[in-house]
Amino acid sequence: MDDCVAAGIAADRLRLVPLGVETERATEPEIARVRQVYRLPDEYLLFVGTVEPRKNLKGLVAALEHLRNPPLLVVAGADGWGDSGVTESDQVRFLGFVPSEDLSGLYGGAAVFCYPSEREGYGLPVLEAMAQGTPVVTSRGTATEETAGNAAVLVDPMDPHDIARGIDEAARRHNELAAKGLARAQRRSWAATATLTAAAYRELAG
Repeated sequence: MDDCVAAGIAADRLRLVPLGVETERATEPEIARVRQVYRLPDEYLLFVGTVEPRKNLKGLVAALEHLRNPPLLVVAGADGWGDSGVTESDQVRFLGFVPSEDLSGLYGGAAVFCYPSEREGYGLPVLEAMAQGTPVVTSRGTATEETAGNAAVLVDPMDPHDIARGIDEAARRHNELAAKGLARAQRRSWAATATLTAAAYRELAG
C-alpha cells in the first residue's frame, strides 16, 4: 500500500486485502507419505518458491556452513529467471515443481522453513509453513516481515551468519513459534480474504 501511495494513488482509495492460506494441517500419515515419495530424511530444512536470484538461495546455502550439524536443505519450486548460484549437493536437494497435494505434508515435515528472500510482494509460503505448525525464518525489512508479524525469526538476508543464527533460534523455539504461526495463519484464512473483498465491494456499491 505504501508503494501505491508513493506511485500517486490516494490513500483513501486503497483497501488492504491480504491473500489467504489453506489452514487445514497435514496428518502424520500424510507427512510420512510425502517423506517417502521424495526420499526425505526425518529432519530437513525447507525452501518453497521459484528458484531465482532474488530468493537468496545462495545466501541460505552459505548459512549452512555456519551450522554445527546442518540438516539437508530441500528446495521445492520451479525454475524462475536467472541463475540462483546454487547447485545440488550432499547438503542441498532440488525437488523441482511439487504438486499442491504434496505441499502441506512437505511443509509439515520440515524442521524449519527458511525464506531469506531479498524482495517479495507478500510471501505466501511463509503463511503456508505457519499453517502447518512449522517454525519460520524470514527476512527483516521486506514484505515477509509484515506477513510474518511476531510469529517468525527475522534475519538480515544479506548476512549468512545471521541466517544461520535465525535457523538455530527457530529450532530452539520450535513449540513457541509453531503456536504463534498457527494462530497467525488462522487469521489469514481464505474466509478472511473473502470477507474483506466483499466489504470493499459493499463500500463501493454504497
